[in-house]
Amino acid sequence: MRILLVEDNARLRELVSEAIHEAGWRIDALATAEEGRLALASASYDLLLLDLGLPDEDGLSLLKSLRIQKFQLPVLILTARGAIDERIAGLDAGADDYLAKPFNNGELIARVRALMRSAPSTVMPILEFASLEFELASRQVRCNNREVPLMPSEKALLELLMRDGGKVVSKRRIENAVSEFGDERSANAIELAVSRLRKKLEAQPAGVRIETVRGVGYMLREISP
Repeated sequence: MRILLVEDNARLRELVSEAIHEAGWRIDALATAEEGRLALASASYDLLLLDLGLPDEDGLSLLKSLRIQKFQLPVLILTARGAIDERIAGLDAGADDYLAKPFNNGELIARVRALMRSAPSTVMPILEFASLEFELASRQVRCNNREVPLMPSEKALLELLMRDGGKVVSKRRIENAVSEFGDERSANAIELAVSRLRKKLEAQPAGVRIETVRGVGYMLREISP
């Protein structure tokens, strides 16, 4: 899962990013509404964490414009504006939830998970392919009910391959899925990530194989036992 955070406080961006990474998700943390717009236009996100007090534009204005443009991703507002009328304004503008500052990171992660569970059009609660199960909320991967230990980047790669199981996933989509802004991956890095994940899956009785489609990308294929 890839999350976009738009928050002008540098320290809070750092703390929230750490919490999101520890939960096993990827995050792009930006400081202005304009940067947020550009990010949403260039990458695919599963959730937006949005501060209202942005330096270049009020967060409510940004949210309203995104909803007018039919952006359907869940939005969780993070703000020091705790008055009930301001919460109502945020929800009416198109937010799905509201978390007042200061907040506990545990509550933040719990609210993110709740939003993901309530957004079946964006994220399925569990991906299944052959003997693999990927519980998206907890980021747990299991094979025949036994957990498969994977690094966060490997989970991001596997999630993409499982979502399109049996279909070719282009290298460009993989680069977008496993990278964050400021951390773009080279072609060699993607190949190494695929190689590591392939070896870990081959060590499991998962009944799957990652195949290389030369010049195009990769495919997760079900194989006979």
